Amino acid sequence: MTGAPAPATAGTARPGPGPSDPATPPAPAAAPAPVAATAPPPDPDPTGHPRRGARPVRREVVDGAHLGPVAGRPPLDAYLSRLWGRRHFVLCDARARVRSGTSGTLLGRVWLVLRPVLDATVYLVVFGLVLRSSRGIENFLGYLVVGTFMFQYTVRCLNAGAMSLLRRQALVRAFAFPRAALPLAAVVRETLSYLLVLVAMVVLVVLLPPGPVLSWRWLLVPPALVLQVLLCAGLALVACRATTRVPDLQHVIAFLTRLWFYASAVFFSYERFVEHPQVLALVDLNPMYRLLQITRDCLLYGRTPPGAAWLVLGGWSVALLVAGLLWSWRAEDCCGDD
Repeated sequence: MTGAPAPATAGTARPGPGPSDPATPPAPAAAPAPVAATAPPPDPDPTGHPRRGARPVRREVVDGAHLGPVAGRPPLDAYLSRLWGRRHFVLCDARARVRSGTSGTLLGRVWLVLRPVLDATVYLVVFGLVLRSSRGIENFLGYLVVGTFMFQYTVRCLNAGAMSLLRRQALVRAFAFPRAALPLAAVVRETLSYLLVLVAMVVLVVLLPPGPVLSWRWLLVPPALVLQVLLCAGLALVACRATTRVPDLQHVIAFLTRLWFYASAVFFSYERFVEHPQVLALVDLNPMYRLLQITRDCLLYGRTPPGAAWLVLGGWSVALLVAGLLWSWRAEDCCGDD
């Protein structure tokens, strides 16, 4: 007689059922571990105080009266205030581009002076020696140096301002700022370069024979230069908006500046070639002709410039600057440059 199996004692492992044991079902597969959900921060109490352990909630009331559209034309006074607020950007951008403008050449900034000197030399040979346009002009060398150096600054400001928006579209699309800052930065850049050119011009005027007439009227040259800078700023603003509206105008500006160059008596005197009173009256309305007349009278001949010359130059400078600012302001909400 076979006895009953001995009961399992503590510490003795009981053999588990085999895989083919029909009495024991297979163990279920292990479920994946639950992912702990991030609970949102507790809401503050109805009293307005945050609950214990919660971060303080900062609330700020925004006055909707001071909000406006991101794109659009602001009021004129606000636009001028924003433009004045960008003066540091204008100055820094101008300085950086002056340093990098001639960095790829061997002579560097010497070209700022060398180029007008070479231009004056060409005009001296062609018009002074060959065509004899220097006859009847006192101190023709100084006359030619003043005209060439000063007119070239105006042309450089006009060309740089005309292309200031077209060449910097990435900056225009990336940031919101008054677009007039770009042509003004171009004028500031050319003005910083112009300072070295002015020093060279005065040195040449003093050294070249027969020499200038030294008088107190030299003190009238800085106010004339200030009016020239204002004139160039107005030209740059107007040309900037014109070429942005019609990009083909950038090719026309070169021909207009060449015509303006001959109409400003840079290397000849009108009294020798023009006698018609109506034509002479139109010449007297040319702001660059009046600027060169004032500078030559003060630096070369020791004469007091006529009051009409100051009125024409000052009127053109102020009118172009105001017109350029107003046009830039009205065009701020246009999408042609954005």
